[in-house]
Amino acid sequence: MNIRTLEIPTSDGPAGAFAAFPDGGGRHPGVLMYADAFGDRPVLRELAGELAGHGYYVLVPHYLFRSGPAPLVDLPEHIGEDVRPALLGELMPLIEAHTLDRTLRDADAYLAFLAEQPEVAAGPVGVTGYCFGGLLAVRTAAAHPDRVAALAAFHAPVAADGPETLAKIAATTHFGHAASDLTPEALDALNRDLDAAGLDHTSEIYPGTAHGFTMSDTAAFDAAGLRRHWDRLIPLLDRALADG
Repeated sequence: MNIRTLEIPTSDGPAGAFAAFPDGGGRHPGVLMYADAFGDRPVLRELAGELAGHGYYVLVPHYLFRSGPAPLVDLPEHIGEDVRPALLGELMPLIEAHTLDRTLRDADAYLAFLAEQPEVAAGPVGVTGYCFGGLLAVRTAAAHPDRVAALAAFHAPVAADGPETLAKIAATTHFGHAASDLTPEALDALNRDLDAAGLDHTSEIYPGTAHGFTMSDTAAFDAAGLRRHWDRLIPLLDRALADG
């Protein structure tokens, strides 16, 4: 497995990033992965490496690059409930400053960078994200329906921009929601919007999970939820990209 540190040119300067991709040469379908609010750290490299092991080139940008290099806050090895509120208190103003306009300009740059990499196969890409990164994944897929063939987001505010954004998506889609984030009634409403948009999608609450369940360095981690995430994500990408 290769892990490469990179800089992505954007209209507002270089964005730090890393890529994970298989050993042995060749070209692989590209996947743009947006981190959760805590950003680049060992668990993100584990997730990207696991996905790369299934035959993908995974690009993980530091999307809050305008606020400085990653990490933006001093992260402990384990993000427990005792420290989480203070860390989010530092990060939330930076996240709130990451506007839709910034998101879309950066997405243009990230997708262009992916297309230029010699290890990335020609053709459509996948986009996935966690927490706030899941909303960025939704926005990217909606802005590039001709480029993004697979979309997945986990414990993410995927409906934050309203049904108009969802209606622009052409990708095969999976949303994995934390049980603490979404009521069954809210899930039904979201899924009606997805149906109305004509999306090829699955959207479900992962039983017994809390917000952040995929992240093994947080108190929210749920091993069964992470396994379910892989059981949904890998076949989605294989169907939309590797076999497409």
